[in-house]
Amino acid sequence: MSGATSTSWRWVARSFTTRSTSGWTEEYLLSAGDTPVGYSSIAVGGPWTNQAALYEFYVVPTERLRLFELFRALLAASRPVSIEVQSNDDLATTMLHTVASHVTSEAILFHDKITTALVVPGATVREPTASEAADASADERRWRRVVDVDGQAAASGGVLFHYNRPYGDIYMDVQEPFRRRGLGSFLVQELKRLCYEGGHVPAARCNPANLASQRTLQRAGFVPCGHILKGLAPGNE
Repeated sequence: MSGATSTSWRWVARSFTTRSTSGWTEEYLLSAGDTPVGYSSIAVGGPWTNQAALYEFYVVPTERLRLFELFRALLAASRPVSIEVQSNDDLATTMLHTVASHVTSEAILFHDKITTALVVPGATVREPTASEAADASADERRWRRVVDVDGQAAASGGVLFHYNRPYGDIYMDVQEPFRRRGLGSFLVQELKRLCYEGGHVPAARCNPANLASQRTLQRAGFVPCGHILKGLAPGNE
């Protein structure tokens, strides 16, 4: 081939800060020579302690002819055990399928597309009491809800906020005696409303094998939009 080659460039990935105050992530600056051209995030704490996972990869559009060189430099510098991405992230997903092994779907991702008007006779929604949410602060309780049916707590759930606000992940659980009555979808609908009222964007996820949860989320207006994919990074096969 004619023209300039990549031999005139130094592909550099170096850690420059820890973004999370709890120390859960390490950030990497990607450079072409001395010019910053992108960044990446590696989860290193909590569930990923001693199992570092690369979960974010971004390169500015003008430097995307060098994606593979930058990604190889990043892997050499960060040495993750796994790569975890959302399939609607084109850059990270392409890199995952290029270098990772044993790629599987950890969860189906859902986004809200339809406003529903579900009603369950006799069901009311409220914030949990302090004793019902003993693991939560007063501020955290405001993002949780309980569904009562005939004076009994039949279902509970809430909104979880991770690193990517304004998105909030909705979760819920229905007590066994109250299942198959539509309470799960009703609660998801109300948690969507709570999320919007707080200025956030509702999202959800579920295991690919959990057909019941998939139906519940869809009845509440959620539509599948991608997968959380996970694979082993090179050298960890």
